[in-house]
Amino acid sequence: MSSSEPITGGGDGGEDRELTDVHVVELVATLTEDSSPDSIAEEQIAPLLPPSEKPKINIFSISYPRRKPNRDQVTRLAESDISVFTQFFTWAWSGSRYSGLLCMALSSTIYCIMEVLSDMFSGQAIPLFEITTTRCTIIAMLSFMWLRRSGQPMFGQTNRNLLVSRALIGYLSLLSFVYCIQRLPVSQAIILSFTTPVMASIAARVILREKLKIAELGGLACSFFGVLFIFRPMTTTQGWLAKAAEVTDSYAQGSHHIYAVLIGLFSSITGGISYCLIRAGAKASDQPVVTVFSFGILASPASVICTFAFEDIVLPNVYSFLLMVVLGIMAFFAEVLLARGLQLEKTSKVANIQYVEAALSQLWGMGLQRIAPSFGRVVGCSLILISAFCTMYIGPEKDTE
Repeated sequence: MSSSEPITGGGDGGEDRELTDVHVVELVATLTEDSSPDSIAEEQIAPLLPPSEKPKINIFSISYPRRKPNRDQVTRLAESDISVFTQFFTWAWSGSRYSGLLCMALSSTIYCIMEVLSDMFSGQAIPLFEITTTRCTIIAMLSFMWLRRSGQPMFGQTNRNLLVSRALIGYLSLLSFVYCIQRLPVSQAIILSFTTPVMASIAARVILREKLKIAELGGLACSFFGVLFIFRPMTTTQGWLAKAAEVTDSYAQGSHHIYAVLIGLFSSITGGISYCLIRAGAKASDQPVVTVFSFGILASPASVICTFAFEDIVLPNVYSFLLMVVLGIMAFFAEVLLARGLQLEKTSKVANIQYVEAALSQLWGMGLQRIAPSFGRVVGCSLILISAFCTMYIGPEKDTE
């Protein structure tokens, strides 16, 4: 095509449009001489179409695919964070080289968080046996749901006499500790409770025939001295206050104090034996939750009986009840991790990691300025952490038993 009808328009703009359209049509005709008549017709018409009818590809349509990768990238970052968190707990649970010690460290951390929550969100005063009843009931329910969901039998392949002994001795330890903490100053009761790892190591040597090395004894001694450094000033202060308050009934108070200390030592001894039974029961079963379930189904009704027998029932408000439920759930996971740690590692090594709870609670209190820093607390926390790190460094090598 060598010519075209002019496109009329007004003014100088119409003449410019006529000249431009002629050149465009001639260019298209020159480039498509070898094409078919239909394609030539289409290509001749295409330059004459108004701009609005051309394919709508603009900066907005190009930017849409660029937004999706950004969303996918954010999703992938979130998934990577979750996967790292999940992988850590899976690795800690799976029975790897560090699993036993890590499970015990996580259990101690959860107990420390429970202590912090109880201190920060303390509400209505609830009797100890009522708190124990709620906690043991939640532990029994969650362990039952865990075993049913995993398809495991309620008592597994473990000897039932072993599980009954574990539950009975464990509840005796809990019952005597509750009595001890009601009759003694808190610091003294805590020091007595932290003799449980030492008793557990001695009981494991006698009952389970575990070898107790000098390095492990040194680690336990270092951690226990750390606890003494932390709580000894409080014990001394409370002792002087108690002496100042004694006037006429000093002999009666002294005798009750001795009985309470003896019951606290009984709690530590039975707690150490309970650790050995937990280890034996967990090793005999695929699920360490079996030992937790056996304790829960015995401790729940026993705590109810003790609540009606020894204390007045206090109806908790909604805030206190929710706090008790949260603490009960956390106690369940702490007990499961403790049983898993005892299942995988020697009792003396796992028991030494339990002292981390005392160090973490003190560091948390000093960090929030709820506890005044002192030389004894700093030295005590340092001794506990050094002993725990040494145990983590030496401990993962499993001993053949």
